Amino acid sequence: MKHELDNSGLGHIETHYYTFGDKPGEELLLESGQVLAPVTIAYETYGQLNADKSNAIMIEHTLTHDAHAAGFRGDETRPGWWHDMIGPGKAFDTDKYFMICSNVIGGCKGSTGPSSINPKTGKPYGLDFPVITVKDMIEAQRRLLDHLGIDKLLSSSGGSMGGMQALQWVASYPERIRSTIPIATAWKQSAQQLAFAEVGRQAIMKDPNWNNGHYYDGPGPVQGLSVARMLGHITYMSEISMEDKFSRKLKKGELSYSFDIDFEVESYLHYHGNNFIKRFDANSYLYITRALNYFDVSGEKLIPANLKIDTKFLVISFLSDWLYPSWQSQEIVRYLESRNIDTVYFEIPSTYGHDAFLLEFVEETKIIKDFLKKVEHTKD
Repeated sequence: MKHELDNSGLGHIETHYYTFGDKPGEELLLESGQVLAPVTIAYETYGQLNADKSNAIMIEHTLTHDAHAAGFRGDETRPGWWHDMIGPGKAFDTDKYFMICSNVIGGCKGSTGPSSINPKTGKPYGLDFPVITVKDMIEAQRRLLDHLGIDKLLSSSGGSMGGMQALQWVASYPERIRSTIPIATAWKQSAQQLAFAEVGRQAIMKDPNWNNGHYYDGPGPVQGLSVARMLGHITYMSEISMEDKFSRKLKKGELSYSFDIDFEVESYLHYHGNNFIKRFDANSYLYITRALNYFDVSGEKLIPANLKIDTKFLVISFLSDWLYPSWQSQEIVRYLESRNIDTVYFEIPSTYGHDAFLLEFVEETKIIKDFLKKVEHTKD
């Protein structure tokens, strides 16, 4: 069954691919000093690019999402991960704007990553893939933007890791972005956030099937990856939302007096862990969480002291988000205000926790539409 009618005016959704670095001098020089080539970027677009190419917005995905941000592809029964935010009349209005969403390098959904074939060996990279950073992700996106002939973005936006990418655009190319909308994010990770990521990585690397990252010709570290995902899901929800959804509800109505699944919340975590291993590569999880750990655009790393920029900021946080709590967004806002940067900040009183940026689309839409309208009507 086709879902064209469900695309709500988005039209046919197709994933595109752009490859660069296959010619001398075009390789991607990484922040580590290593070189990655060739590089393929998987991306999707929504809406139409206007004549002067001034209406482009980069949509940035999270740790476990990909380029498929909206609409239905072919016979798929689930839409893109930010479908409620992208489309005619929505926050990112495709009647007005041209959205681009690309899978980050290091990922496993079409862009070059550790599961891609290493041209030097003819086998998947595994741990031979170089360590990448958020800055490297944006450099790859910049190459894609050049390929599309777009000199300047109207905006860049995303939640969590997507918010970090939105901030990195300003740090890397302030002259190429008119505004940015970082949501539920931070300009550097706290010790607690570093710790959660390390536990997830260790769950994968301690799996006997991980095989130092070279597991592609055999069973993979699915148990470790599942546990990492279970840990992640706990941080994505709030205590209130977990209590409302599960409390101490029993799966089968009575205790088993064993180590089988007794509680609904246990079943929920196992379900998401088991589903995750079907769609995500364990090595990508290692590489991308490491990139998040290395990310740091705090203070003058975001905007150097001697630099004057015209980029406008809309910063959004959520009251019950304890993974990236509001104080981290407020830290960014205070610095921007101290630099007299045009900044708007909203804290949305949601109970959904970190996942709120995927769920509170009604409130987000009001705020984002108003902000983008003001950006449109401000001359460079």
